[in-house]
Order: sequence, then structure tokens, then C-alpha cells
Amino acid sequence: MPILNTRSASDLRRQLINRWRDDHASTFRTWFLWEERVKNFRSIRRGLQEVVQEIAAGTFGNAYRGSSLETVVHSIAEQRQMFKGADHAWLWKPKLRIPDIYESPDNQRAFGQFLDSCVCCNTEEHVLSAIHRLESHGIKGLGPSAANLLYFLHPTITPPFNTAIVNGYNALTGAKVRLGRWPEYLAMRAGMLKLNAEYRDLLSNDLGAIAALLFDIGTGRYAAPPEMMAPGSRAEAEWEADLAKVREDAASARALAANRESDRTHTEVQGWLRDLGVALGFDVWIASNDRSRSYAGGKLGDGCATSLPSAMEGAPGVDAVRLIDVLWIERGENGSPARIAGAFEVEHTTSIYSGIVRLLDLALGAPTQATRGLFLVAPDNRESDVRAQLARPAFSRVADLEVRFLPYTALETHREAMARFGQGLRPVEAIARRL
Repeated sequence: MPILNTRSASDLRRQLINRWRDDHASTFRTWFLWEERVKNFRSIRRGLQEVVQEIAAGTFGNAYRGSSLETVVHSIAEQRQMFKGADHAWLWKPKLRIPDIYESPDNQRAFGQFLDSCVCCNTEEHVLSAIHRLESHGIKGLGPSAANLLYFLHPTITPPFNTAIVNGYNALTGAKVRLGRWPEYLAMRAGMLKLNAEYRDLLSNDLGAIAALLFDIGTGRYAAPPEMMAPGSRAEAEWEADLAKVREDAASARALAANRESDRTHTEVQGWLRDLGVALGFDVWIASNDRSRSYAGGKLGDGCATSLPSAMEGAPGVDAVRLIDVLWIERGENGSPARIAGAFEVEHTTSIYSGIVRLLDLALGAPTQATRGLFLVAPDNRESDVRAQLARPAFSRVADLEVRFLPYTALETHREAMARFGQGLRPVEAIARRL
């Protein structure tokens, strides 16, 4: 009997990953390569540290709503489609009395110790040890949903975890991983690490890339290839057709267009603030990861400061300050050092939480810098979202710092007049709203 020439599962997976990477609507392009994604890592870490501190001090409380944990999880859930619904696992379910970290002080402390260990450690051994200790407590309703918290602490060690990722992993590997138990998650993680190592040249050290692939398979956007397939066979033709098929309906297409428009608008508003700052007599700093963006026939960072004031060097939180969208720097005179006079976080559709945290890193890490020129810049209809975030207990210090809300409409309407006739921060303070 002749031996049939077949293509191996490895070859087929490689073909799938290549197609997936080239698809502009894939989660690889819309989420993993999304520039705003990495901005949230530091703010989420800071938020988890706040949760740990409140649990240790006994002030965390016994409710999810309004807690520091809700603030962090909400920020994660805003990470586009990959984490949509991430907060469901943390909502208190009174009939089942889960997750049992709100009513049981012992379980709450165990959860806090778990987070503390993972925030402080930096090795795979320590992370896995913390997971095993938490799992040994048998806390009802507290399973691998916590892996989504760990991903933002250790993206090269712990992959995200949700139903779509599990379904994608099972479809791609033939495994039977189930939701809800840490051993199942750890088994899937081991398999994901092997897949990631095999296709490292197409993926990333950051396990978010392979998680995004599995997510797209698990949601049905891409079909997993069979284990073997004869070249030119009907099965191959059907699979090729499935890969090429346009999966997105009109709503998905509109969502993608909105994401692209979001990036354009964010850059445009940064450009307004850049030009206005220069006109008002300031040196301007553009977020270090945004300087190369195209704007007005050049780069957003053209003509801008390439270093922060010397007083910022070595200050706590300086890495986060470098990511603030726009800083206005007051030039030193008569030998006095330069200082940051105004800080602007543009929150078009991104997490308001992360912007607030970066402003706090500036104000609290270097109090000699910006103390009254802190602005959250956002569409007019996001003012209620901004106020809701600032009302959270985690941001109780913000009221003392006089953070202001600068709506797009006011900035767009008055920026030319301010540039022509204004000086210093006063024109911007006049159109911004106190929070």
C-alpha cells in the first residue's frame, strides 16, 4: 500500500499562525500590537499593590463594588476584546457565596498574600509556588480567573485565562482542559509554553501573543488544522477556504474602524497640546513611546524635549512619568532648574484609571514638579467616567492635587486664541473643569 504524502500538524500550525499575523483584524494586530496595551502594565501593578495594602491593613472591606480590586479588574476588562467580561469572576454571587474573599477574613488574607508574593517575586519558581499555596486553601469560587491579574505582573510566565483561550487550546492541541481549576490552568500553561517555544519566531516571549492566537481560534475566527492532511485533498481545500473566509460582520468592521480612529484622534489631541504648549512658552515632552507617531507631515516628537528636568532623575515612578502623554516644562531662569508645569493624560477610549495613576506617580513621586497643572483630557461625554474613577477610595489623594478635566470641545474651540493671546497655564486652567 503506497504511503500518502501528508503535511504535519506543525506545518499546518505554522501556516495558520502566518495567516493570523497578517490579518489586520486579528487579535494579534488589534490588541497585542496595540501601543496602549503596554501602558497599563505599570498602573495595574500599582493597583494590585493597593489591594495588598488594604487587605493587610484590614480596610479592604467585604464588597467588590467600590473596592480597589474592582478598580484594577475594570482596567483589565477595558483591554479590548481579549478581556471583555474579565470582571464576571469577581462579582459577588450571593446564592453561591462566591468568590469567598469578601466574607471570609482568612480567605481574604490568603488572597492578599498570594498577590503580594506575585508582585514581589520575579521568577517562575516563585510564581508557581504562590499559585500552589493559594490553591491549597481551596477558596470557593477563586480559580484561575486570577491568572488574568498575574499576566499583567509576569507576562512571560503566566498567560491570560478565559473560556475562549481554553476552547482555542483544546481545538489546536486536542486537549480537554476545563475551566475553573488551577491544575487545569497549569497543565494548559505548560502546553502553551511548548507551543510558544516551537513557534517563537512567529510569536513572542510575551505569552499574550499565543493567548491571542488561541482566543481567535476559540471564538471561531480561525479553524484549528487537523493533525494530518494530504496536500491537494478536499480537506485541505476546505481548511484553506475557511482560513481565507472573511469572519467579521458589519459590527466588527465598525469596531475596527473605531479603534483606528481612536489612535488617530489620540495623536491629534497630543499634537494640539504640543503646539499649544510651545506657543505658551513651554518646552514640551511627548510620551517616550509616542514620539515617532506621524503627525502634521512629520513626527509627533519633532522639536520636543528629549529629557526630563534633572529633578525627575531617580525620582520614584519616573518610568511611568515618561509615558505621560504630554508634559509642559517651564524653562529655568537665572540658574534655577527647569520644572514640569503641566501634565496631560489623553484618554480617548483607553483606561482612565491608568492615566490617573501616571499623574499620581508624577505628583507624589516628585512633589517639587507639577502640583497644580494636572489634566485629564478626554471627550466631553467621558466626564462622568472620569468623576466616577476619582470617586473611588483608591484615589482619595487626588482631590488634594486639583486634577482637572479638560474636554476636547473646549480645547479644540479655544486653542488657537490661547496660543495667540495666552501665557503660562492660566488659559488652560480657565477652560478646564475642577473635579
